[in-house]
Amino acid sequence: MPVLPDRSTRHSTLAMALRTAALVNALADPAAGPGEIAAVLLAHGEPAPVEVSAEDVTLMRAAAVHLREVFAAGSADEAAALLNSLLGAHTGPLRLTSHGGTAPWHPHTDADDDAPWTPWFLASGCLALTVLLWDRQAPPGRTCASPACGNVFVAHGSGPERRYCSRRCATRERVAAHRRSRTPTAPGAG
Repeated sequence: MPVLPDRSTRHSTLAMALRTAALVNALADPAAGPGEIAAVLLAHGEPAPVEVSAEDVTLMRAAAVHLREVFAAGSADEAAALLNSLLGAHTGPLRLTSHGGTAPWHPHTDADDDAPWTPWFLASGCLALTVLLWDRQAPPGRTCASPACGNVFVAHGSGPERRYCSRRCATRERVAAHRRSRTPTAPGAG
């Protein structure tokens, strides 16, 4: 998972989208608690200390379900409809902030710089995914094609469309397919 910790890039659209995907994936784990979620936030450039409560995790987990739907959208139209619904329900006016000079200027659509984790997560995630859809005219992300995984990932860059969240998942599926192709079928089967 590429993390962009540099001061000038940690608020980029790509960095925010990668953070959104990492949080959606972490929150899908029912065992993930405040420590694990805080670690994801720190890994994606949130300044320490990051204080996340059990209630924050519960509320963020519910929000992650909605953002996962955007990643799973099969078309730009479907992703746009989902994002428009989330933007209408969970964001406010677009504004710029530098968090009192502690960060580069970047957009926010949450209520204020001290918004609770869940509104911030929904607003920043929606904003990043919206800009990616706008820029690429395609869904901003995908769900890993490996049945054993289910993680979401940000679809970016040139080249063929990615199907897997990581090389590890792609390799695992390629090896499994190879093994299946080399397994002899029983007589009468098939």
